[in-house]
Amino acid sequence: MAIKSYKPTTAGRRGMTVTDYSCLSKVAPEKSLLEPLKKKSGRNSYGRITVRHRGGGNRNKYRVIDFKRNKIGMNATVMTLEVIFLLVLGHLRFVIFVLVRF
Repeated sequence: MAIKSYKPTTAGRRGMTVTDYSCLSKVAPEKSLLEPLKKKSGRNSYGRITVRHRGGGNRNKYRVIDFKRNKIGMNATVMTLEVIFLLVLGHLRFVIFVLVRF
């Protein structure tokens, strides 16, 4: 992935660089690797609303990832390269996801 640097048109743009995701896939993700993610809507374990203004919004999906990666010695074909943004301990991380077919 390349790094895109902006021209200094404003003070905030000066020295600004971002990751260029143009080499990644622009197709929809594989449906068999997505699961619905249940919303909490600001409710605690008793079902009572404890945090206000938490409701509605788009449906979220959870991407099923094989973190064990124990598929050694199997023939596979790379289908797409996708990026997944993960929230880990309050920090936004991204992972390049490789979709393969066995």
